[in-house]
Amino acid sequence: MAETHTSRILQFERPVLELEEKITQLRRGGLPESAGEIVRLTKHLEDLEARVYRDLSPWEQVQIARHPKRPTTMNYIDMICDEFQELAGDRLYGDDAAVVGGLARIGDLRLVIVGHEKGRTTNGKIKHNFGMANPEGFRKSLRIMKLAEKFNMPVVSFVDTPGAYPGVGAEERGQPRAIALNLKEAFGLRTPIVVVIIGEGGSGGALALAIGDRILMMEHAIYSVISPEGCAAILWKSKEKAPEAAASMRLTAADCLELGVIDAVIEELHGASHRDPKGNAMQLREIITSEIEALSNLSMDVLMKRRENKFYSMGMLEES
Repeated sequence: MAETHTSRILQFERPVLELEEKITQLRRGGLPESAGEIVRLTKHLEDLEARVYRDLSPWEQVQIARHPKRPTTMNYIDMICDEFQELAGDRLYGDDAAVVGGLARIGDLRLVIVGHEKGRTTNGKIKHNFGMANPEGFRKSLRIMKLAEKFNMPVVSFVDTPGAYPGVGAEERGQPRAIALNLKEAFGLRTPIVVVIIGEGGSGGALALAIGDRILMMEHAIYSVISPEGCAAILWKSKEKAPEAAASMRLTAADCLELGVIDAVIEELHGASHRDPKGNAMQLREIITSEIEALSNLSMDVLMKRRENKFYSMGMLEES
């Protein structure tokens, strides 16, 4: 049974949560005659989950991607990894908590993990700047990825950010150059890279950690050049038009797969990852190890050529 969350309920989730609560109450009652009803309602819950989370509008997908209970990078690291040693600092300015990374072990696989971290509590979100990285965050991620190349370790990158931090200090410290350098160096990094978009993939802040050999996207994640609110503010001069903007931006996982921006969509168990964090993490663990194993069987020259071709082929148009 998926975990029940009573805080910050999204309106379209309410029928699922109400049915879960009814099942919970019947189990607490412990009456023998309730057993058949529990089985019937549990089956109904599975069908309801599938229907509710399958038929989401683009704006509802955005709300799921931003759900306060959705697992963050550190949540996944804690659940997936058998060992993790976090590394800090860019060796130039300081440490940026909006990006985390370090050395990890999953079973017998030794790897490097980097990713945006939004935080979960109010204090955590402030500490991690809601996942919006400064230049030192991007430089830190690149430093850690370079270590992976040096020691022949694959890289896993978790993407989850509204975008790079747009503050004056970030611009003064070279935000555009830091992002551009990440893009340039990641293309030439001679080690396998697997990217997983786990929540929001917003603008250049996301792309800076999204260059890889395999780009995977959680079913209810989003990936776009701008937020729906930002798009609405530009086109309609009103953030109230964000739902309309989301519908036109092709930002869902299904859209990105159709457009060739990503390689695969990861189905979220129990409807959405925030409803079964552990189950979704274990599924992701298997997928990551499988993807890295497949990439590790390729020669480095073939890997680099495939990476180059992947991104050169994006965005091509045909005239009829």
